[in-house]
Amino acid sequence: MPSLNFKGKALVQNFHLLVPYHELKPVKSKSLTDKVSLHDNLVVHGDNLKALKSLLPYYHGKVNCIYIDPPYNTGNEDWAYNDNVSSPMIQEWLGKVVDREDLTRHDKWLCMMLPRLKLLRELLTDDGVIFVSIDEVEVHRLRCLMDEVFGEENLLATFVRKRRLSTGMRDQPISPDHEYVVAYARTIGSVDLSGTQRRPEDYPFEDKKSRYRSTDLTVGMGKDLRPHQYYAITEPETRKKYRPPETRVWRFEPKTMDKEIRAGNIIWPSTGAGRMTRPRYKTRYSPDEANQNPVSTWMEGRGSVENPPEDVRVLRSGLNQEATRELREIGLEGEFAYPKPVSLLRSLIDLATRKDSVVLDCFAGTGTTGHAVLAANQADGGSRRFVLIEAGNFADEITAERLRRVIEGVPKAKDEELRKGLGGSFSFVEVGHPMQLETLLKAEKLPSYTDLAGYIFYTSTGEDFDAGRINRKTGFIGESAQYDVYLLYEPELDYLKNTALTLDMARSLPRGSGKKRLVFAPTKYLDSIHLDEHRIEFCQLPFEIYKVVKRTP
Repeated sequence: MPSLNFKGKALVQNFHLLVPYHELKPVKSKSLTDKVSLHDNLVVHGDNLKALKSLLPYYHGKVNCIYIDPPYNTGNEDWAYNDNVSSPMIQEWLGKVVDREDLTRHDKWLCMMLPRLKLLRELLTDDGVIFVSIDEVEVHRLRCLMDEVFGEENLLATFVRKRRLSTGMRDQPISPDHEYVVAYARTIGSVDLSGTQRRPEDYPFEDKKSRYRSTDLTVGMGKDLRPHQYYAITEPETRKKYRPPETRVWRFEPKTMDKEIRAGNIIWPSTGAGRMTRPRYKTRYSPDEANQNPVSTWMEGRGSVENPPEDVRVLRSGLNQEATRELREIGLEGEFAYPKPVSLLRSLIDLATRKDSVVLDCFAGTGTTGHAVLAANQADGGSRRFVLIEAGNFADEITAERLRRVIEGVPKAKDEELRKGLGGSFSFVEVGHPMQLETLLKAEKLPSYTDLAGYIFYTSTGEDFDAGRINRKTGFIGESAQYDVYLLYEPELDYLKNTALTLDMARSLPRGSGKKRLVFAPTKYLDSIHLDEHRIEFCQLPFEIYKVVKRTP
């Protein structure tokens, strides 16, 4: 497979492996929950590369759907490269705004994206899907990069969505009114796009027989090609006659059309809503019908939620100006550029999640993804969770504040559900200090027990960490395929200086599952004979720690 070469690629190829884990520090005052937890909905404030790495112990292989809206690299976004890669060339890039005059702007953008995409892939479930919003500036480079990270065989689609109605950008020969959503699967053979099922809510009307939606009664084929389908039909009540335009024909032949009319499956202009000039057809809901495949173009002319084409599922993507109105209705209208509408995220969530899925967005911005998850849960009674990561200073004032308002209700909102509030909760978390050897024993930077437990469990076993299994009294922090894992630790310097694994402590450790016990402690007063006798493998804090060194027999 051809690969994409760019300046700095060799330097960032494995940079995500060198990024240290960081503390994830809950902030109760900024949260909206009774109990702050890393397994709640999350708003994480901090650099998204550090945050993604630090979330690995908790969410490795557990995220079902990822949506990101990274900088489009248009030269007008004021983003700067900030990954502290140990290289003189990249050190020169740090903190400098990337504008149109920057001859390395595409290299910088790719260097920024590569390690993040690699970590995002690690977080996805086998049947997970990632969606990336982008425009024509970087879409071709993004596709090449994602082919490398996710595999070109896992490409699902490059969706095209209309983003604006006005022409604008009059300084250009052509005014672009569309952008893209690039979609890849973690493993395409495992993907089940549950959102492609026919759903009752896609059929907004109802008569005595069933729910239905209004669809075109004609098809785009001239009367010269289908003369037997070009004829007049008569509205039973008004006796008014209708013919299709000469460029179209009725979808049914005369005998079938008569049956449909008698069955009440035609919507006539005299009874239809709006400015109907010709009859339309009632496409009825049936849960037993085959699933619908979504189309990759979300443009005007493909239909609408009330009026989609007959044989496809149209995903509503909304216009960007809709997002501005949504923020205004919530009371957070400001200078935030290019927010995405809730309808776009709702379509992606409906397409790629189940009721209990985890949805992650590491360029969270105004919090649209969290808003959409809450709205989806309210609509179908689901328990989806979101993980939002935002590096900007507005993570509390805009990202989290939006969620507070839509959860509790916006009294002046026009939408009734938004006035009532969507319900839910979230925990606000700050990315703290790195958990590194040289900082671990500095009293002002000691990590919390849970943070260190998650870190050592994941890095020593490679398996997922469940903080709910911690028993701090006994030191038990989890069970892996090979070990029962224990941590003798408190975030106090005196404790660390005066605590050691002794024979009495070894005897008092719970039997657990009966597996060999992996014990982390500041030091030990046991020889190898006693360690073997009690089936203990010892790792010293601060651990050179983070690697289990097998002793030779």
